[in-house]
Formats: sequence, C-alpha cells, structure tokens
Amino acid sequence: MSENSSNTGTRFLLPLIIIGIMFFAIGFALGINSYLIPLLNNALEISSGESYLVLAATFSAFLIFGYPASLVISKIGYKRTMALSFLMFAIGFYLFIPSAKMESLPLFLVASFISGAGNAFLQASVNPYITIMGPMESAAKRMSFMGIANKLAWPIAPLFLSLVISKSVDEVLLSDIFLPFVIIIGVFVLLGVLALLAPLPEVKAAGEDDESSAECPYAVDKTSIWQFPHLLLGVLALFIYVGVETISLGTLIDYAESIGLTNPEAYAWIAPVGMVLGYLGGIVFIPKYMSQSQALKVVSSIAFFGSIMVVLMPENISIFFIVFMALGCSLMWPALWPLAMTDLGRFTKTGSSLMVIAIVGGAVFPTLYGFLKDAVGAQDAYWIVIPGFLYIFYYGVKGHKIRIK
Repeated sequence: MSENSSNTGTRFLLPLIIIGIMFFAIGFALGINSYLIPLLNNALEISSGESYLVLAATFSAFLIFGYPASLVISKIGYKRTMALSFLMFAIGFYLFIPSAKMESLPLFLVASFISGAGNAFLQASVNPYITIMGPMESAAKRMSFMGIANKLAWPIAPLFLSLVISKSVDEVLLSDIFLPFVIIIGVFVLLGVLALLAPLPEVKAAGEDDESSAECPYAVDKTSIWQFPHLLLGVLALFIYVGVETISLGTLIDYAESIGLTNPEAYAWIAPVGMVLGYLGGIVFIPKYMSQSQALKVVSSIAFFGSIMVVLMPENISIFFIVFMALGCSLMWPALWPLAMTDLGRFTKTGSSLMVIAIVGGAVFPTLYGFLKDAVGAQDAYWIVIPGFLYIFYYGVKGHKIRIK
C-alpha cells in the first residue's frame, strides 16, 4: 500500500469522517426512492412494476457511467470527482420539481437517472478510496464504518420527507415534495463544496503505478482486466448483491402498505437496524477474529435464512424477518470489494470501474421484484433473492480464490 497502517489512524482520521459523510449522502439519495415508489404508485395510479422503474432509472446510470467515472478519476483525481458528483446530484434533484408539477413519470425517470449518474461518480470515487487507503486485510472494517453511515441514511430520507411534508405517504400530493427537494438540493450543493475543499490526499493501490508493479507480482504479467477471474466473479457477486440489498432496503414501505399495515413508513427502519448490527459485527470481528471471506460465508447464510422465512411466514410476521436479510447483506459490500480488488495492481482503477458498473444490479432485481409482485403478490415476489444469496455464499467459499497462474 502507498500508505501504511500506522498513518491510517492519524493522517486519515479526518478523511475517514469526510468520506463517511459522503457515504451518508449516497444512502440518503437512494433512500428517497423508497418514498417515491409508493407515492408515484398512488399519485400517478400506475402499477408496482412501473413505479419500481424509478429505482431502475437510478441504478441503470451505473451501467453507463461506471467506466467513464474511472477515466474522470484518472484525469482529475478522487476529490474533484466527488465534487462533480454532488453537482450532478443537485441537477437530478432539481428535475424532481418540474416532474411533480407536470405529473410526468418519464420526467421522474430522467431525474432519477441524472441523480443516479451522480451516485455512480460518487461510488466510483469513495469505494476504491476507502478500500486502498489502508491495509487490504482490514478494508472490510473501514467499509463497515462507512456502511453504518450509508444505511442509516436510507430510512432517514423517507423520514425527512415525511416530517417536512407532514402527511402519511398515502395522502401526499406530488406538489408536496417541492419544499423538501429545495432543501435537499441546497445541502448537496454544500456537500460538493465540502468535497472540493476537503483535505483528502490522493491514494494508490499497491502496484498501481507501472514502475512499482513488482509490489503486486500476480498482476505483473497480466495484459487485460479479463485475466482476473476472482475479480470477474466478484463483479457478478456485487451485481447480485446490490440487487438483493436494494430489495431488502427499498421495498419495506411498499410491502407494509401492500399487506395492509398501518403507518407503513415506520417499517423503513427494519432493514437499516439489521444492517447496522451487521456492520458493528464487522468492526469488532474483522480482521482480528474473522477473515473477510469467512464473514461473507456467515452473512450470506444469515441472509438465506431470512429470505426463506420472509416467503414462508404469515405476512404480518414475515416483514420482520427482512431484518435477517439486511443483517446478511450488511457485510457483503465490505467483504466483496477487497476480495475482488486484491492483486489488481495497475488494473485497480479499471477493476473498480467494473465493480461500479455492477451496481446496475440495483436496477434489475427491484424491477423484476415489482413485476413479480404484480403477478404473484408482494410476499412471493421475495423468492427472487434466494438464488442470489446462494451464489454470494459460493463466492465466499471458492470464487474469490480462483486465480490464473
């Protein structure tokens, strides 16, 4: 690593706090969707599948902008790319206001796509940054701190919207979202200024410079990113993970409303509670008591158990088992990134771009869930996550070990 572990606790303390704020912003921006989905479903009188297109539009931006984001980072660095991402966020959030005035689903999708582009650039910046700013074996621990900030923001977004609007989600008019989005735009512009002025040192992975490639012997003789099977299998794992996690986090209000529970917004906290508990476990146990691959096996097993219980238990009880799905998802992101990014050397930024592109799974799985919900009901639609958790378990057992000699 370009920076040793002793520097991490001192020189990187303030950067860790600043990056944590940015992870919170990522979660907040995504959490807005969990409020918009039932709102659009009611206000525009559209199907669940159509309302989940908001998530699809947000996450499809990762497919398009994942690789360009890595090129931008190479040109202007991590810090300026972070600042640029907040400008894109602000533009996307501004477009929600005319979308509401015109009651236009297509314009809502455009706004979601632009805010998703901001998210893609920010994710492409902060995830590799936090991964390589210290020892790789403790990356999951750092990512766990970031995950707490990120996942606590998911329920805070709909809670903030509810508090400012002061109505239940089933009573909200599209015109009611004007004021909260003006506030959100102002905050994200300020965050962009913070990113630009923040004392964030540029960091590099071991062997990222051609002249120092000997620091990463595995990557020395590689000529293409496609020669890293552990990365490619990890990209697939991340694609699946983001999809199933987004279902866990983004469907709670909709599911609660679908099964007739009162105050459905209150159920938005179920998944983040599980997430935070998992992240706290990662902070305590990784890497001192448990490796990143062992953690991935444990949490994927927990998530599998939770998903089985969600589809089999009575509806009013099943929603609480989403906490186990979320607990399982908690350490998947912190474990998958370092396992997939290990030994990439000078291909680190390209590998990171593939990982960011994989976030498009958040567009695919929730959309499929929405249309499955229309076809078979909200509870049975959760069957879609079960094969995904099994594959992630495989990656923790074997997939991350596969190397080309």
